[in-house]
Amino acid sequence: MQLLGVDTGGTFTDFVCSDGERLRIHKVLSTPERPEAAILQGVRELGLADEPLRLMHGSTVATNAVLEGQGARVMYVTGRGLGDVLTLGRQHRERLYALELAPAEPPVPPELCWETGGRLGPDGALVDPLSDEDLAAFDQALAERRPEAVAINLPFSFVDGGPEDTLAARVPEGVFVARSHKVLAEYGEYERGIATWLNARVGPVMSGYLNRLTQALPKASVSVMQSSGERVAADQAARMAVNLLLSGPAGGLMAGRYLGELAGEPRLLSFDMGGTSTDVAVIDGEPALTSEGHIGGWPVAVPMVDMHTIGAGGGSLASVDAGGLLQVGPRSAGADPGPACYGRGGAGATVTDAHLVLGRLRPDAFLGGDMTLEPAAARQALTRLGEGLALSPEQAAEGVLRLANEHMARALRVISVERGLDPRDFTLLSFGGAGGLHVCALAEALDMSRALVPVHAGVLSALGMLAAPRGRQLSRTLTGPLSALGAERVEQVLAALADSGRRALSAEGVAVAEQRTHPSLDLRYQGQAYTLNVAWSGVAATLEAFHRLHEQRYGHRLEEPVELVNVRQSVTGPRPVPPLPRLLPGEGGPVALGRVHGVAGEVPVYDRARLGAGQVLRGPALVTEQVATTWLAPGWTARVDEYGNLLMERA
Repeated sequence: MQLLGVDTGGTFTDFVCSDGERLRIHKVLSTPERPEAAILQGVRELGLADEPLRLMHGSTVATNAVLEGQGARVMYVTGRGLGDVLTLGRQHRERLYALELAPAEPPVPPELCWETGGRLGPDGALVDPLSDEDLAAFDQALAERRPEAVAINLPFSFVDGGPEDTLAARVPEGVFVARSHKVLAEYGEYERGIATWLNARVGPVMSGYLNRLTQALPKASVSVMQSSGERVAADQAARMAVNLLLSGPAGGLMAGRYLGELAGEPRLLSFDMGGTSTDVAVIDGEPALTSEGHIGGWPVAVPMVDMHTIGAGGGSLASVDAGGLLQVGPRSAGADPGPACYGRGGAGATVTDAHLVLGRLRPDAFLGGDMTLEPAAARQALTRLGEGLALSPEQAAEGVLRLANEHMARALRVISVERGLDPRDFTLLSFGGAGGLHVCALAEALDMSRALVPVHAGVLSALGMLAAPRGRQLSRTLTGPLSALGAERVEQVLAALADSGRRALSAEGVAVAEQRTHPSLDLRYQGQAYTLNVAWSGVAATLEAFHRLHEQRYGHRLEEPVELVNVRQSVTGPRPVPPLPRLLPGEGGPVALGRVHGVAGEVPVYDRARLGAGQVLRGPALVTEQVATTWLAPGWTARVDEYGNLLMERA
């Protein structure tokens, strides 16, 4: 059976196909209005339309629905007196000192907020029963409001989800239902409510998309990457739509972890630069997870890879603001019309146009020669930009790249320096279609001496779909001093979560003997509001690990009691191992010579597919491949390992 990893990005949809012995890679332009159209196009062009296929993909459908304010019409159901919780939120202000703020639209309009009984206390005791009158009124409200989806979030549902189940059973067939104790069984009325509402809002959108995709590929078994880096079957994915919001980027981190291990570089600072945005993260043996993520201004408290995203990509548009200053991003040229050099009607100067004007992109080597870039159009766009700054096209292009690099370097500092990590202790992992063009400049900006441009870096997120296990991330609130609760109580809850995860994976065909559990706890000093996640290894060892982590992150430890907040259990299946052919030793010579602005003389251009294991390249040089280009800057060397990874070092 063919294995196909697919990553749907804002500009390109990437494909990595494995038949068990070799890999084939492919790219097509994305179709944002109907994302499945680009996937089906790629499947046809790879000759897989009539083949038995196991398709594993990362999807931006749920993310785009949230960012664009689209989705189903949701009726929000909660306890009496709590209908305004989602509107009030946490009272955080985006601009702290702004005196006049435009009123924000509430997530759910008042007419779609329904208050009812079923309220529990923190001990699980029934405080406000769900009466027959409540149920009759609920039935009538459903009939009058005719929602497309229902989000049910009753107080303390994570202790007992029975009242939510009772209400869900009365929702008419065909209406999507999200219950908070299934979506996020944790304390925090607002965060749990937002997660449940988002799940209800994008669930029908995701369901329709997956139905269209699976119906068009009747011979394919389809699974979807979750935000936490594990895969879930397509028929389960729509019910867990809020868990898919970082679906694509998570794939890149799973591939980065796998290739980093092969290259002997387990500690990685990664940046994934695509056409629209750049995602940065830390891989310290494993990608870090967080439950404090945000999408489109909304808190998303379900587990997801700990990633920082900025609007800087190959398609980021450059402009001159009213004060005469150069700006790059966050607006993007996207897939249509794309950068000016695509020749599809784009007129604005982008980061990609800047690279082409400076000679760092080869117009005849883009997408393996399947797409020819237009240098004249890029130069014209940079000329117009430079006129507003009294700069030549080359000077304007250099300014665009310097500014884009500073945006990305700042993001890398956020997820490293600001968290007590020294970037110099890590290797910079670069991937995405545009990453290799910036890797040397970013490493120098962070004073890093090592970098890794992995094999198939331009489609690494798609490759990561093939390296991701099936899995579930489960949690439940359990509060109290850890020492007082004791190991027996903690392990009782962990065991219940593990059983739930095992049942879910067994239903997807993963044998129990192949499943692995990874328990952890969310801890904080008593009186604090925020938690740190620590692996569970008994009370004493876990407490000491928390103290150490707190000291690393914040520079101190306290003598206060340590409080348990949430218990977490990760249940995963076996990790697939994508077949990566090993290179033979050799010395592939330059296939061309080119001019790069700022470099005296001609620069050698290497075809990455012709390089041999052990070969050493010295900058300045360009390394082209089917889906990406790497700029090896002066002062840098690159060694090709046996899998084709470029291990780069700065003199």
